[in-house]
Amino acid sequence: MPSATTTARATAPARQADRTPAPGLFLTLLAVCSAVTAANIYLAAPLLSLMARDFGSAPSAIAWIASVAQLGYAVGLLFFAPLGDSANRRRLVAGLTLVTTIGLAASAAAPGAAALAVALFVASAATVIPQLLVPLVAERAPAERRARHVAAVISGLFTGIVAARVLGGLAGQAFGWRWVFGGASVLTLVLGLATALVLPSQRRREGPLFAGLAALPSVLRHSPDLWRACVRQAGMFGAWSALWTSLALLLTGPEYGLSPATAGLFGLFGLTASAVAPLAGGLVDRFGAARVVRSAYLLAAVSVPLFWLGGNVLGALFAAAIAIHAALVASHVANQTLALTATSAPATANTAYVVSGFAGGATASALAGFAYGFGWGGVCAVAGVWLLLGWGLTAVRR
Repeated sequence: MPSATTTARATAPARQADRTPAPGLFLTLLAVCSAVTAANIYLAAPLLSLMARDFGSAPSAIAWIASVAQLGYAVGLLFFAPLGDSANRRRLVAGLTLVTTIGLAASAAAPGAAALAVALFVASAATVIPQLLVPLVAERAPAERRARHVAAVISGLFTGIVAARVLGGLAGQAFGWRWVFGGASVLTLVLGLATALVLPSQRRREGPLFAGLAALPSVLRHSPDLWRACVRQAGMFGAWSALWTSLALLLTGPEYGLSPATAGLFGLFGLTASAVAPLAGGLVDRFGAARVVRSAYLLAAVSVPLFWLGGNVLGALFAAAIAIHAALVASHVANQTLALTATSAPATANTAYVVSGFAGGATASALAGFAYGFGWGGVCAVAGVWLLLGWGLTAVRR
């Protein structure tokens, strides 16, 4: 029989490999890290005019740089997010943190638009850390509180997106756009490495490193719940993207004639997400994901005619902005919780889910830009069609 001393020595490495702080502190750190890293994807958008002035070009000539960040993030999701099922999480997060930091620092020092685009692409591809943390939180959370724990990280993620659009623009105006990227690199380095230190370090599964990427089609095909979550969130995110990305055109156009800075303050409605996410998590734990998604779709359906009315009535835009953000986040918490529990490979399933939502949003945004040529009503029509597709394609049980 082994002695107590021998047993203690044998179990010590296991405890050291999974040394995490108290659950509340652990979740807070992961939420803050998600906020900072998610903000990196959207830093360029509010700084385009400052970059153009620095590079001696028109803002329209470098507007594509914001799309480069989105493209880099999509590539990073596809290749890095599935590694959460197989790679050492601590080393993976630490490595991605270092790459992101280098990419942001290079962005701050970029001599021209081409160099900035390359550096921003690298930084955005590596800043997928939130999508590695969400599956971990779902895995470690008690079943009866899983959605609430997932919602805490999602709340941080959306807060970071809002901060990038609002605070990033204000800081760029005050200190210059290069200082914004430089500050983001420092924040990313500190919080990313701090998060990596408290993550479990063991490798979860043997096999080829990119086996999760290869398994994506099979995982999606053999899990109806995952497929349903992907399609419904693609529809919801597409409707939100169509309306939200075109809203600046309406606000700065002849209908309202607001300045870009004033129009940018509409991004504060994104703070609705931070308040709704914890509430949505509790509702999912209590009533189930399907009921919450159904309610979110109904709320989004109400927001579309409000947005249409907002073409002439500013108060309707206020109400519509709150409603669409609440619907998006409630749907996201419910669908992502469902996706993370639908298979035995949560990181791979999460990759399928996030990429599907991103694809739906990007496609709807592109169509909305074209539809705006026919007026604000065309944008609202795109959003309505996306909601109909997201729900209609999944309404029949398979």
